[in-house]
Amino acid sequence: MSGEGSLDFARVRRIVKTDEFSSVFRLRPAQKTAHFVLYTRPNALPHARLGVVAAKRFAPRAVTRNTIKRITRELFRTTQLPALDCIVRLSRPVNGKDGPATTSALKAQLRVELARLFASQLPRPRKADAAPQAASVAPSGSQPGLS
Repeated sequence: MSGEGSLDFARVRRIVKTDEFSSVFRLRPAQKTAHFVLYTRPNALPHARLGVVAAKRFAPRAVTRNTIKRITRELFRTTQLPALDCIVRLSRPVNGKDGPATTSALKAQLRVELARLFASQLPRPRKADAAPQAASVAPSGSQPGLS
């Protein structure tokens, strides 16, 4: 049901306890964008877990906070992260009470920022893997005795 490659967002994939949040918050932020801060900590589970913090002072309307959480969960679900505990915290105001609660432009901007945060945590391909391929091509063209 909630296997390692699963795209669900079951309870085992959430950070729900206060002490779990606190243990990740104690670490330095892994990545920052214009509106968000991502905190990460390796875990011993076979999958990543997510916690989202959207404070009322930065998003006064519940509709906006729920939109932020929904987009964050969707991107987390579809990104194959290593075994990490991730907390996404809203760190700057996204809109006020005077304007619309959400717009398609705001949703697109939030999606880009959150996708960048999660992409920063993906394992990078090692350059050592590419080097042997390039090295093996060069010597094959200059073999001794084939002049």
